[in-house]
Amino acid sequence: MNTLAIVVSLALLMYFAYRGVTVLLLAPIMGAVAVLLSGDGALLLPIYTSTFMTALSGYVLQFLPIFLLGSLFGQLMADSGAANTLARWIVRTVGERRAIVSVVLACALLTYGGVSLFVVAFALYPVAVSLFKAAEVPKRLIPGTIALGAFTFTMTALPGTPSIQNAIPIPYFGTNAFAAPGLGLIAALCMFTGGLWWLQRRAAQAKAAGEGYGQHEDEAGEAAQADGHAAQGRWSVMPVPLAVLPLLLVVGINAVLTYVVFPQADFAFIGERFPDVDPQKVLGLWSLIVALALACLTLVVMRLGRWANLKETVNKGVFGFMLPLFNTASEVGYGAIIASLAGFAIIRDAVLNVSPGNPLISEAIAMNILAGITGSSSGGLSIALQTLGADYLRMANEAGISPELLHRVAVMAAGGMDTLPHCGAIITLLAICKLNHRQSYRDIATVTILFPLPSLALVILLGTLFGSF
Repeated sequence: MNTLAIVVSLALLMYFAYRGVTVLLLAPIMGAVAVLLSGDGALLLPIYTSTFMTALSGYVLQFLPIFLLGSLFGQLMADSGAANTLARWIVRTVGERRAIVSVVLACALLTYGGVSLFVVAFALYPVAVSLFKAAEVPKRLIPGTIALGAFTFTMTALPGTPSIQNAIPIPYFGTNAFAAPGLGLIAALCMFTGGLWWLQRRAAQAKAAGEGYGQHEDEAGEAAQADGHAAQGRWSVMPVPLAVLPLLLVVGINAVLTYVVFPQADFAFIGERFPDVDPQKVLGLWSLIVALALACLTLVVMRLGRWANLKETVNKGVFGFMLPLFNTASEVGYGAIIASLAGFAIIRDAVLNVSPGNPLISEAIAMNILAGITGSSSGGLSIALQTLGADYLRMANEAGISPELLHRVAVMAAGGMDTLPHCGAIITLLAICKLNHRQSYRDIATVTILFPLPSLALVILLGTLFGSF
């Protein structure tokens, strides 16, 4: 009965998430459903206050700076004109006729530099519209193109990416954002080339069938929207070297702190004041925090006197982090409730025993399942690591597997089945592009699921044979 309660709760969570119910409300309610169905109704309030809220607040405490600084950096990049400058520079460099390649590269550059996925989608959509019209590529391919550049290899595979997904395993495994860089690059290349091949093939098929960009009545207001952005300074002209500098700072400072500064520092003094802090488990987070903070400061100073409304930009960026953070934290709280139920032991043992000799396989399956159920890579990853992270680290140590490899597999696995139809990011992307699942989801699923999963399998195979590199 306890296991059935968990299954019912998860099924309802997935159903209502697909129907658009906010996870802020959904997570505690579905947690309560699981508790009631398992026969622990008398403990409902203690479980809520001591289990759900403790896990939620612990996640917020740990990752708030990353969410806040990431959101602020993305807004500063957008409103300074840097994001648009880089997008248009890539278009000029690659060529307007290569619309799909240009949009993928522009999305990849911005997301790898630290700009949030949603900011990238909003910023690149008008650019993609003009490019796809000029190249006579169907509009229905725009969501898949943006998803390939922003939701796949730059989010989970490229070493050093400041995505929240790449930051989540750091305190659990004591790793950093550059974990297993060689394997990450191989996986990124597979995702990029596979996804690009698919989209180009689909465009060629459409051209052969005589299908062009298409007529879309709902685009009537887009010219006015672009003019509004221009009035806010979002499309202002900015020299390319200045536009790319903040992105280089995010990755560069992170790398210098990770490989040069922190390894040579003596953190013994920290134990005197903070005996519960293990520097080795948070150095990766500290590197990201410093890199994002300095990049934000550089952007502000670099554009002083040229901001349309700096206060509004900062406020919008800061306020923008709250919903993503608390959505994910609520999912972590839900995971903590599920893990506290007696029936979870059966599920945990079943998952951990999928491949006892190679925890990478079990980890990949667990991350994919939870990311798929929650419709969130960060949410599924957080739940899995909250409930099973210590087990996987122990199993990896026993099997002689590097924590860095464990980190990279976890992040890539969370970016596999997370883009099922009920995924909030996919629903938002389709809304931005004014398209629906029937028109575009096939291509989104292909580039975000079909190619990332074999890439993940390749990383597991290479990591098992040759270790982390």
